[in-house]
Amino acid sequence: MDWFPFLRRAHLFKGLTDDEIRLVGEVCAEEERDAGDVIFVEGSTADRFYIVMEGRVEVWKNYYDPKPDLLAVHGSGRFFGEMALIDELPRSATVVAKEKTRLLFLYRDDFRRLIRERSSIALSVMTGISYMIRNSNEAFVDDLRKRNAELERAYAQLKKAHSERLRSERLSTLGKFSSLILHDIRNPLSILKGQLQLMQMRLTEPEKLAGHVTASLAEVNRLERLAGEFLDYSRGEVRLDMAVIKPGDLFGKVEEAVAERLQRSGIAIAKDLRYDEPVILDAERVFRALLNVVDNARKAMSGEGGTLTLKSYRDGDRLVLETADTGEGMAPEVLAHVFEPFYSASGQGGTGLGMLIVKNIVEAHGGSVRLGSKPGVGTRVLLSFPLRS
Repeated sequence: MDWFPFLRRAHLFKGLTDDEIRLVGEVCAEEERDAGDVIFVEGSTADRFYIVMEGRVEVWKNYYDPKPDLLAVHGSGRFFGEMALIDELPRSATVVAKEKTRLLFLYRDDFRRLIRERSSIALSVMTGISYMIRNSNEAFVDDLRKRNAELERAYAQLKKAHSERLRSERLSTLGKFSSLILHDIRNPLSILKGQLQLMQMRLTEPEKLAGHVTASLAEVNRLERLAGEFLDYSRGEVRLDMAVIKPGDLFGKVEEAVAERLQRSGIAIAKDLRYDEPVILDAERVFRALLNVVDNARKAMSGEGGTLTLKSYRDGDRLVLETADTGEGMAPEVLAHVFEPFYSASGQGGTGLGMLIVKNIVEAHGGSVRLGSKPGVGTRVLLSFPLRS
């Protein structure tokens, strides 16, 4: 077949004379491929190069991977596989017919024999390949610029979406936080109001007034503890104020603070002071942590009463303050969430911050919190602190 008119138009041979083009045509061959036919695969032996006469082909990298990369689409007059004329390395890509395609191809051995006879043919082909590589590089750089611009736009949109999401989450958290604050503050405020009203009615009864003052001070202390917990949570950190105290003194303060509520719930309290030497802790915050744990135990035993045990002992170079109740216990799925903010399995209200605050306080000391619980048996909470000299 006479391919002269087609080869004359091909950019690869535009520097050749008519006689040289006819010599090239004599060693060329033609083949047809249907849409989807694989012309050659990446890594295969490269022994020929192709020119597209009719139709289109796609050039793919990693064609058989789940996410292949389309490198180029070549139409009529374009060539591919040209590196086979220069080196003997395996194919660097896979070429697939995009539609019914007619191809002209030239074997490397025939080409090398031809250029030994006509060096001008080699020069023209090398010039054409160089032109193609330059265009390919420029196209790659342009594509890279476009991709970078798209990435920058996508990144800006992502930052905006992330900022909006954070704002939404902050507002949601603020809403929950505000609701919990109001809920927890309302109870002591109601009690304070009632005590003050009773005091107003009994101004001439000093003995009864003293009881109301004591009850009022207890609620004020409760409000102070709530305020401290909310501040620690909102700051995201716990600032320690270390002091020397004995575990027995801490347990004594806890017992004094909760004795009346435990008594009303029919709960007995027991202490087991196996270690009662002076230790260095933030006494106020550890006291607050113990109160949170004890209050959870009280809620777990509020139905039929029970026993709350406070235990202190030494475990190597650590002090362990342990609470154990005989309450309803927790299922594993509940236990897995106890340190999450705003999570509460109790039906008796609460902020859902109690155990998170306990964890934060203990970890601020360099310690750790462990829980063990079994439904129908009870719960043990172990607060472990490093002993400091």
